[in-house]
Formats: sequence, structure tokens, C-alpha cells
Amino acid sequence: MSSVRLSDLRRTTSFRLALMFLALFGTASLTLFGFLYWQTAGYLKSGTDEWLAREVTSLVAASPSQLIAHLQEHAAHDPEANRPFALFDAAGNKVAGNMAKLPTPSLPLDRPFEFKLNRGDELLPFRGLARRLPSGDIVIVSQNVHQMHEFRELLVGAMAWGGLLVLIMGLAGAAMIGAGSVRRIDEVACAIERIVKGNLAERLPTRGTAGDLDRLVDAVNGMLDDIERLMHEVKGVSDAVAHDLRTPLTRLLAGLERAGRRAASVDEYAAAVDEAIGETKAVLSTFGAMLRISEVEDGARRVGFKSLDLAAIAADVTEFYQPLAEVKDVSFSLKDESGGSAKIAGDPSLLFEAIGNLVDNAIKFTPSEGRVTVRVFCQDENPGVMVTDTGPGIPAEEREAVLRRFYRAERSRHTSGSGLGLSLVAAVARLHGLNLFIDDAKPGCSVILRREGASTWRTLAAAVT
Repeated sequence: MSSVRLSDLRRTTSFRLALMFLALFGTASLTLFGFLYWQTAGYLKSGTDEWLAREVTSLVAASPSQLIAHLQEHAAHDPEANRPFALFDAAGNKVAGNMAKLPTPSLPLDRPFEFKLNRGDELLPFRGLARRLPSGDIVIVSQNVHQMHEFRELLVGAMAWGGLLVLIMGLAGAAMIGAGSVRRIDEVACAIERIVKGNLAERLPTRGTAGDLDRLVDAVNGMLDDIERLMHEVKGVSDAVAHDLRTPLTRLLAGLERAGRRAASVDEYAAAVDEAIGETKAVLSTFGAMLRISEVEDGARRVGFKSLDLAAIAADVTEFYQPLAEVKDVSFSLKDESGGSAKIAGDPSLLFEAIGNLVDNAIKFTPSEGRVTVRVFCQDENPGVMVTDTGPGIPAEEREAVLRRFYRAERSRHTSGSGLGLSLVAAVARLHGLNLFIDDAKPGCSVILRREGASTWRTLAAAVT
């Protein structure tokens, strides 16, 4: 497996999605942090401003002598001047308080403002409020807001470090997810390369997590199963064609060689020619059946579908095969239990051929004095046809195999036929959206065509027996 490359990582959908969600989360977090900062700083500032307003109102309401006394008392209780109060005359000279001079030449009145004062070696921030008295004097109250500024800086720093940590963790998580996707895609690509090289038994790896990629892999593996099955069927058909054609062609060649060596009269040559014509017709019949199945599986005949009555088609089949059943001394009957409701959209000639193949097989393998029954029914608005016989039946382990082309059960090896009849029936059933089920009639076999499940078919087959 190849190592994870950075260029591959950037191109993965998982990595890009992780980055997109990281960006969305980062934007949401930044918005939330900004809102919290704004609310917190505003809350602290408004609390300070309310306190300043209360103090100024209290001082302004006092008489001049009470005001000076209050300022002197406040200075005594605030030796470090963390909350400097002062009274200045109209010229800006200090009258009382613990503030040496006006904090700024252009002093804003009746609204909070910030300024800085020297405290030791530091220049500390203060927030104050000034108001002019009727006498023209100015009273100022202020508070050291250094801690409030430090808290805001601490909050911004915490947000910045938190955002950086989230970014690092998000990038690491995106890289891990992307690397996992790259490894998974590499595994799938390697499996595809092995399949392309001819290993049709190979399947794409799945982790069983029911994720999007696993769903896609399961669908592709199902397609590969079908491809492998079809390839095996093609190989099997090719082998079967070669095997089934070898026998009649060998007989044809042997007959012609024998006629060439031994025939001494026109009648002997004519007999050899008739035998060769018979073998050639058998070969052509096999090819014709194969072409017929291919035509049905192609689905082109679906364009000409029309509404049909299965009972009428079954009646035509019964009439056509009645003489064959009489010759073999087999009881052959039709039971129409549909009440005229066995309607289906389809091709009449194909359905006739499919039901006819089932009847032909049933008569062929049913012994003398046996019974073959064609039953037409409609259950739960689903029409169907059942052909039942009293022959040897089909073993359960061969019921799927007999639907494959050229497959012939051991007991039918010496019976005439190409092994394509039930394959054609299955192809016609698929074309018409019908299910084909083979069951045990005890004795004999039941073959059913209908749009329904296997359990219902077994119930129908049991009812017949």
C-alpha cells in the first residue's frame, strides 16, 4: 500500500469537508467569543459608569463645605489614589481632593472618559466623570480600571489560545480523516487493479460500517458478483456449445465418411444425405434456441407488449400438445381457475413458447398413464400459470442448475433435447416480470410462473398435490 501523500490528502473529499466544518466551527466560535467579550466588557464598563454617576450626583448635591470635607475624608481613606476625587476651580486649580491636576486640558463634562495617571513607574488607566457646579468649579470622580483592562486582555488571550488549539486539533483531525480516506481509496484502487488484471474473484474491501463508501463498495461488489457469474456462464455456455456440437458434428462427419467409403447405390447415398440433413437441423435448432434466448434477454420485444389473457394462451398450448399427450398415453388437462381475470401485459408468442416448453418437458418426462395439468389462476390480483406432472421430478439441488443453458440432469442425458428449454422459459419470465419457481409435486414436478414469493408457490403446489 502506498504512503499517504500531502497532494493526495488535499484532494480528498473527507479532508475538504473536515476543513469546511472547521472553518464553520471557527467562524461560529469567533462570533460567540466576540459576543461574550462585548457583553463582558460592556457589563464591566457600565458598572463603573453607574458607580461614577452615583458618586458625582452625591457630591454635587452637597454644600460647598460638605463637599470639601467629603473630598478630604475620601483622600484620607484612599492613600494610593485608586479612586481619585478632586475639586478644581474655574481656572483649573486644585481646591481639594487627591488628584494633583486636571487629567486633560479639554475635559469632557457629564460623560465618562478615560485617561492615564502616573503611579510609581507605571502609567495606569483610569475612568472618570466630571461635572461643573453652579459656581463654575469642576468636581471629578474617577476609578482605576487597570484590573478591568487586564481582565479584558486575559479574556482575549484565552480566546486566542483556545482558537489556536481548536485550529491545531481541527487540522490534525482533518489530516487523520483524510489520511484514512486516502488509505481506503488506495485499498479500493489496488483491488480494482487486480480485478482489471483478470482476478474476477477479487472484491473491493469493505469495513462493514454502513458508511457512504461502504454502500458504494457493496453495490460495486454486487455488480462484480453478477459479472463473475455472467463470465462463468459465458464460459459454461462456450464449453457446452463445444461439447453439444461436437457429438452431432462427429456423427455428421462419420456418416459422410462412411457413405463415401461404403455407399454403392443411390439409395445408400440418399440415406446418408438424409442423416446429414437431420444432424445439421439439430445443430441449427441449437443455434436458433440460443439466438432466441439472446433476443428475449435483450428486452427489445417489450415494446410490442399488449394486454393478454393467460387462460386463452394456456388453452392454445393445451390444444397444440394434446395429440402428443395422447400418443404417449398421458392424461393432459387444463384448469382455468382465474375467472377471466388472468390478464397480463406481454408478447403472446413468447408466452405461448414458454408455457409450451413447460408442457413439452412435462409430457416428455411423464410415464404412460401419468398426468399433466396446466392450471391458470389469479391470486391477490397476480395472474399465474402452473404446470404439474407425475414424472420423476427435479431434485432440489438441481432446480437452479436446470435454468442454466445446456444443463441437463443425469436422468435426461439420453432424452432428446438441447438443454435450452428452461433457460428460454426463465428468460421469457424475466422479460414479463414473472417469477419462476420449481417445486415438488409428490410425485412429479410443479413449475409456476407468477409475480409472487416462493412461500405462496409452495402453498399452491401443495394444494395441487
